[in-house]
Amino acid sequence: MMHTVLIKELLKRGHEVTFITGMPLGKNLGENYTEILIPENEFWPEVQKMLKTKSVYDLASMTLYDFLKMCDLIGTLSTEFALQQPAVQEIFRRNDTKNVYDLLIVEQFYQEAFLALAVKYDIPTIASSTLGHQNFMSQMMGVITPWSFVPHGSLPLDDKMNFWERVYNTMASLYDDYFREFVYFPKQDALVQKYLSHLPMKIPSVSEMKKNASVLLLNSFVPLNSPRPATLGMVEVGGMHIYPPKALPADIKGFLDGAKHGAIYFSLGSQVQSAHMPPEKLKAFLAVFSKLKQRILWKFEDDSLTDLPRNVMIKKWMPQGDILAHPNVKLFITHGGLFGSQEGVHYGVPMLGIPIYCDQYLNINKATKAGYALTLNFNDITSEKLEYSLKELLENPKYQNRMKEVSAVFRDRPLSARDSAMYWIEYVIRHKGARHMRSAGLDLAWYEFYLLDVIGFFALVIFGTIGAIVLVIKMLLGSKKNKDNKKKIN
Repeated sequence: MMHTVLIKELLKRGHEVTFITGMPLGKNLGENYTEILIPENEFWPEVQKMLKTKSVYDLASMTLYDFLKMCDLIGTLSTEFALQQPAVQEIFRRNDTKNVYDLLIVEQFYQEAFLALAVKYDIPTIASSTLGHQNFMSQMMGVITPWSFVPHGSLPLDDKMNFWERVYNTMASLYDDYFREFVYFPKQDALVQKYLSHLPMKIPSVSEMKKNASVLLLNSFVPLNSPRPATLGMVEVGGMHIYPPKALPADIKGFLDGAKHGAIYFSLGSQVQSAHMPPEKLKAFLAVFSKLKQRILWKFEDDSLTDLPRNVMIKKWMPQGDILAHPNVKLFITHGGLFGSQEGVHYGVPMLGIPIYCDQYLNINKATKAGYALTLNFNDITSEKLEYSLKELLENPKYQNRMKEVSAVFRDRPLSARDSAMYWIEYVIRHKGARHMRSAGLDLAWYEFYLLDVIGFFALVIFGTIGAIVLVIKMLLGSKKNKDNKKKIN
């Protein structure tokens, strides 16, 4: 969603774009667009085997350790599969590299071997993060992330942590850094050596290449994310996929227009499908929906549901943003994905969050603490808990009032998200990488970056001074004791 917008906006401004992707954008984007399509490849069986899962809903119980292992597996498999494709190899083998490309835009999510394209064509890099601001991204831009108030992106925490939460956050963040640097990156380096060793230039390690991003486009914006240290090159463009609402299909429009008591929109996104929900959970939703006076639009991916309550409409796909913009939609049941959360906030619709994995917990936890959402853990869903949560959100005006305040903040920007992204992309091209924006922290060794050498120096001085004082005192006491002994002998 984010990169579709980026590409279409770049084409609109006259740029030529070559897109390496596993998801086709279509053939009607004009002669300036070239698409290198990676064939479909299914990695879910490998993930199931590693995590011993049967359904994506099992990920609701997944630990951070398992999540990192899953990303490591998918990242390694998908990157190698992409590098094996002849069309991708052709881009790396091309001899005429001068003035072919001006910029590499690469998603910052488990495909770091492709940073070698910037080395191959000697061009600057802009990284993009669809998951918003993750802790390791501060380090790649030369900024220290304070774990005391910046939660790890996959933990259900916010910026106000108690002591044990800070302990947990520190341990998780340390482990993530260790895993990324010493387990995952070496696998990406191995792929570079395996598939790109034919290149005439030396390809630096992934750890070095990731530090060369001129700008990082972040799918985030206040108040959905907490304030944190950043550099000029860390640009928040959250909500850039939100366009003015279009006319709804006739059946959906009629269904919503006739909802005199309001309507609820229910979608668990594209990765987590309602059709795969365990039967007991489906039964709970249907039982509760049948009691409500509101109408429910439910994104449901097959035709297996029969005997639907009269107030429920299901469809395999729905124009989510256009639905949330309808004035009769009073509640959004969501998994807490970042794009959907942004749409809910943009259109001012309170949310019932049912997070399944990854940043969904953090997003919904923050929304709940901010007062415009409630959280319902998937494994804990019962008819009673679901009914209470829905009625609380629908009947208590405090959630709607708070959401209006949050929505106003999210919409209030000096420049639109799309215009901000385009400005910084063209800025980096104009200034050939904009090296003047690069943090000097990127040139420091890790122990220098975290001032461990300075801390060690001061520790040595302090303990050395204390040791010297103790030694002097011992010598003085020893001298006094010897004199006393001599007096006794005399």
